[in-house]
Formats: sequence, structure tokens, C-alpha cells
Amino acid sequence: MHTKTMEGLVGARTNMNLMNTPMRVYREARRKGDMAAMERAMGYAGDFSDKSKEYKAEADEGMKEDAEEAREKAKLQREETLRKRKEEREKLEERIAENGNADTSTDIREAGGCVLEISRKGKMLVNNHLDADTTDEETGEIQVACEGD
Repeated sequence: MHTKTMEGLVGARTNMNLMNTPMRVYREARRKGDMAAMERAMGYAGDFSDKSKEYKAEADEGMKEDAEEAREKAKLQREETLRKRKEEREKLEERIAENGNADTSTDIREAGGCVLEISRKGKMLVNNHLDADTTDEETGEIQVACEGD
């Protein structure tokens, strides 16, 4: 919180509390019919009221400055986040480009895919029971779904 805001809020609240005393004196003087005491009490109450208005203006100014600082801070954080995301995206694109030249089996593992190795005998047994759509006849690879797919 900005110093002006704190000072303004505390000053306004204090002057509003201090205004209670002259108002109490004013009410008592009115009850007694003492015009001079009433005028003095209203003068003091007016002074405290004016001071509280000044402090309120100071608090408003401080809150505007606080809001401006918060907007600037949020803007800088957004820019920093965007910069970091751009760097991460560039690194990811570089890794993808590097992995594009690598062996496909390592690409599957790095991408979080599953690799299932089946013996020849197992392949023969599976091929007899699976549709032709699920196997690749040239390589003998069987396409399966991994957990989480």
C-alpha cells in the first residue's frame, strides 16, 4: 500500500473521530441555549471535517498511484510470461526438428508412446487371431492402443 494511501486513510478516520467531541459539545450547548458555545463547537467540527476531506483527497491520490503501479507490474509480468513461453516454444521446435532426423522408435518413446515387442511365435499367434487391419504385413508390427489413449 502506498504511503499516501495509508496516511490519508488514517488521517481521515482520526479527524472524523475527533469531530465527535465538538459535536457532543454543540448538542449540549444547544440544549442549554448557549449560542456562543454552539458557534465555537461548530467551528471546531468544521475544521475537523475540512481536514478529513483533505486526508480523503490524499488517500484517493494514493489509491490512484497504487492502481497505476499494480497495472504496470501486471503488464511486466504478462510480458515476462509471454517471453518465457516464446523461448519454450522455440526450444520445443528445436527438439522436434532434432528428433525428426532421429530413429522413429526413440521418437515414440520420447513422445510418451508405447513400444511393444513380441516374439516371432507370438506374432504368428496374434496374426492368426487379429484382423489384417491391425498389423503391418511388411514389418510385422502390431498397432495397439496404450493406456491413457
